[in-house]
Amino acid sequence: MIISTGTASGKSLCYQVPALSWVLDGGTVLYLTPTKALAADQLRALEELDLPELRAATFDGDASYEERTWARLHANYLLTNPDMLHRTLLPRHTRWSAFWRRLRMVVVDECHGYRGVFGSHVAQILRRLRRVCARHGSRPVFLLSSATASEPAAFAARLTGLQAAEVTTDTSPRGAITFALWEPPLTDLRGERGAPLRRPATAESADLLADLVAADVRTLAFVRSRRAAESVALTTKARLQDLTAEPDVPADLPDRVAAYRAGYLAEDRRELEKAFRSGGLLGLATTNALELGVDISGLDAVLIAGWPGTRASLWQQAGRAGRAGREALAVLIARDDPLDTYLVHHPETLFGRPVEAIVLDPGNPYVLGPHLCAAAAEIPLTQEDLDVFGPTTKDVLAGLVADGLLRKRATGWFWTRRERATDLADIRGSGGAVIQVVELSTGRLLGTVDETAAHTGVHTGAVYVHQGETFLVTELDLEADVALVEAKNPDYTTFARDITDISVLESLRSHPLGPGELHFGSVEVTRRVVSYLKRRAQSGELLGDEPLDLPPRTLRTRAVWWTLPASVTASLAEEGLDIGGAAHAAEHAAIGLLPLFATCDRWDIGGVSTELHTDTGLLTVFVYDGHEGGAGFAERGYARALAWLTATREAIAACECKQGCPSCVQSPKCGNGNNPLDKPGALRLLDTLLTASEGPSGLTAS
Repeated sequence: MIISTGTASGKSLCYQVPALSWVLDGGTVLYLTPTKALAADQLRALEELDLPELRAATFDGDASYEERTWARLHANYLLTNPDMLHRTLLPRHTRWSAFWRRLRMVVVDECHGYRGVFGSHVAQILRRLRRVCARHGSRPVFLLSSATASEPAAFAARLTGLQAAEVTTDTSPRGAITFALWEPPLTDLRGERGAPLRRPATAESADLLADLVAADVRTLAFVRSRRAAESVALTTKARLQDLTAEPDVPADLPDRVAAYRAGYLAEDRRELEKAFRSGGLLGLATTNALELGVDISGLDAVLIAGWPGTRASLWQQAGRAGRAGREALAVLIARDDPLDTYLVHHPETLFGRPVEAIVLDPGNPYVLGPHLCAAAAEIPLTQEDLDVFGPTTKDVLAGLVADGLLRKRATGWFWTRRERATDLADIRGSGGAVIQVVELSTGRLLGTVDETAAHTGVHTGAVYVHQGETFLVTELDLEADVALVEAKNPDYTTFARDITDISVLESLRSHPLGPGELHFGSVEVTRRVVSYLKRRAQSGELLGDEPLDLPPRTLRTRAVWWTLPASVTASLAEEGLDIGGAAHAAEHAAIGLLPLFATCDRWDIGGVSTELHTDTGLLTVFVYDGHEGGAGFAERGYARALAWLTATREAIAACECKQGCPSCVQSPKCGNGNNPLDKPGALRLLDTLLTASEGPSGLTAS
């Protein structure tokens, strides 16, 4: 079953009542959450019940060895996350046999967070969990909770592999909330190719947070990165310090503002939560670590610096305010981005029931393969398991046997290697080799980065942030799989830029789109990072474009693409359009808008546009998934093409710049230096494409 209702609607009560009933009857409950903060908050709520029979415990990265041992031996209500389930609980399932044998219920809380490649990994982890439960003689009920998603029963079935019923009626009371949309003004600063820049959303947030705290308004400011949380908190403190010179302004006002983010010690996070709940802190700048479920009541206002990625996240964050039933304020502050531009000019997109498709693809062979190896290491795979893991399992197993990862015997498939099979799947990344990030002066291992992301994240000269500390990458050694860094505090951020070639392998589906055609299929993408931009952190001002020499990378993935016939492009050229610049601008804006329809980030996808593509022989614009095998984003773009491209056209038109800027058609990762770009041409091109169009399967732009 899936409960899909709004924030603060009582979803926790819906699963806690049956869960506690099973615990009191001698059973066990497994609670899965995407964040440690939510698990800690749920544990606090359970402990307040003071039930002698209830033995609740968290099992995550914050738990000590002693706490984990106690949980294994005694807990009957275990709160954990997919990472611990994948790496510890399932591989060592025999040590947890008493828990699995009595398992009656699995709660998958805030399940809308399991999307894209991460969601596909979690879907396979849940299938492995079902096998382990069956081995120990239990068949638990799965209950999922979401802050609303479209077609929740279908999504729950895709995530768990089980048929699901849905509950979507929400009659919970709540206080009125005033929701403001704010687009920062264009400044006199100029970016690439002289484009005007907007004032950064983080700078606007710091100003607003200072004003609200000074007015004794308890406020939470959501930002997109750990570094931004620290920056907003420090800037707010500095502005409040200036105010303390005025009469009647308390001298301790700056001390009532803090930052909150992942990477802090567990006890520090709990102390901040307690201070904010009690009113000791008035302002908190945070990443989405405080988005999901943590019960912080009585807030007066929430600031959201930039579109948080999904409507569910937007309302989760806005829902932090007014939780005590009082009226509240929420402000969405637009970033310099096409999607943010579209949203502040089309508020109807945000309001009403915040439903959206949650995209995942459990059958992606690059996801499924590592989990089949992990499952075989846990319990040898049998013919009956093929139905558990999906229709592509048989072919993927054959490939794993051919590669020597599994051995086929008469009774099934076996893992015979000495290494841990779970190391093959990086559930929050894309798998493959891992680059170690090492501090040069001390030899300290700071973290790891997927090899697929190393070219853009830890290239030489990149700014790397680890738990609030800022480093500069001095060398990326791909042969040694290491990036060497030095502690620095630059006043700029970096953005890698790449050039891309794309080949069509197979068109799986196609449909007329205006005078052109829309396709979805398999492609091969070759990308090479050629340089990186340096932008001033506080203003976004362009400081430089530094060259890089890195080898190309090849990716087999899925893409959506559209073409226009030569007769149409010739006619448009006669009107004076720069066809290449128009297609390039439309591609950039389309990448920026797809996250509205496919619940992804623009960094999860890429694009290519060309006046004459080798494989199609036509003007072609591609948008592809940036993950091996695909992630479902391009497929969603194909299904919602008319609505997506209509929104793209409207976002370009809504921006008040004349020739194009980061809010409409410029991209921070364009390897061609955002040249050529023709903003008016992009509008004309999209108008032509959308003329008399009907979407696939009869979908329209509504």
